[in-house]
Amino acid sequence: MNILLVGEYSRLHNSLKEGLEVLGHQVCIISTGDYFKNYPADIKLIRKFDKGFQKKIKVGLYKLFKIDITSISLKNQFLKNKAKLKNFDVVQLINESPLGILPKHEEQIITFLKKNNKRLFLLSCGADYTSVKYAFDKKPRYSILDPLFNKKSNEKNFYAALKYLNPDFKSLHEFVYKNIEGVIASDLDYHIPLVRHPKYLGMIPNPINLEKLEYQESKVKGKIIIFLGINRSNFLKKGGDYFENALQIIKEKYPDKVQIEIAENLPYEKYITVYNNAHIVLDQVLSYDQGYNALEAMAKGKVVFTGIEKEVISYYKLNNIVAINAIPDVSNIVENLEKLILDPEQISEIGKNARVFVEQEHEYIRIAQKYLDFWRNT
Repeated sequence: MNILLVGEYSRLHNSLKEGLEVLGHQVCIISTGDYFKNYPADIKLIRKFDKGFQKKIKVGLYKLFKIDITSISLKNQFLKNKAKLKNFDVVQLINESPLGILPKHEEQIITFLKKNNKRLFLLSCGADYTSVKYAFDKKPRYSILDPLFNKKSNEKNFYAALKYLNPDFKSLHEFVYKNIEGVIASDLDYHIPLVRHPKYLGMIPNPINLEKLEYQESKVKGKIIIFLGINRSNFLKKGGDYFENALQIIKEKYPDKVQIEIAENLPYEKYITVYNNAHIVLDQVLSYDQGYNALEAMAKGKVVFTGIEKEVISYYKLNNIVAINAIPDVSNIVENLEKLILDPEQISEIGKNARVFVEQEHEYIRIAQKYLDFWRNT
């Protein structure tokens, strides 16, 4: 098959591409690289006018005339590559807004893709209308919108998620769903809101290329190293403040037993290496399931504090501890960190379990085959 993957979050499409190519298929990724993370793409679209004086001009034009020159630039770059973006057997969008541009420009791009290729599919692996509406209606026990509900932040700071509820993005959502063959979820956080939707095909776990992630047994010699990677743009959405507050308590209580490492806004290629020496990785709080970064750290044998709620344990029929469920409760996070600090042999055991779990449930070639089966059988 000849496959086009549009957009990129967290290296999902890159790992899927690698699995599909092993299985003998031709794959092309077109994306912007997802801001500072700078993920690879076969056709890289450059996001312009987002820094310095050019950004001020962009903001002024938008305020005065509702013209988004970054969106126009990305749309035009896409259209310059039209000849390379035709006659694919399958096109998959990473999101309802796969390039992160204005809905009207996304619709133009998706219209072209629908017209010039055989089959169009959608992934739900990040904020979109369905998942944000589900959270906004307070259906989950907790969600990425909790900081908004709890008055820790305001709607302006949550625009990246709340925009999907705006009329133009809701219209884009409806337009996309009219044109796709079906939608696939990448984990339980996106699966649960889509259950019983007529276009929902089911969940396929995130593909992880284990060949690129070396497992190292986490044996503690000296201080326990705890790593927190921060992306300031989604710090509260991920529950980063709970981790920061917990770390302050741990630092004061166990200064001779722990070493805390914090890194901010790193490109993917650097981020994936900076925590190599860590025993514990703090990933996210406000989720039910593991995201991509958590799974990669688990594959390396780290003890990861992330989403692993009872729904996940039931879905995968887990008997061993493969990660620590991080809930929005500082005292609970502190308690779980203390258990590991006071009994470091658990770190090695959980790390081994984590690697086995990723091998069994997320191995990229097996996951790529699941995508092929969904695409062929729909």
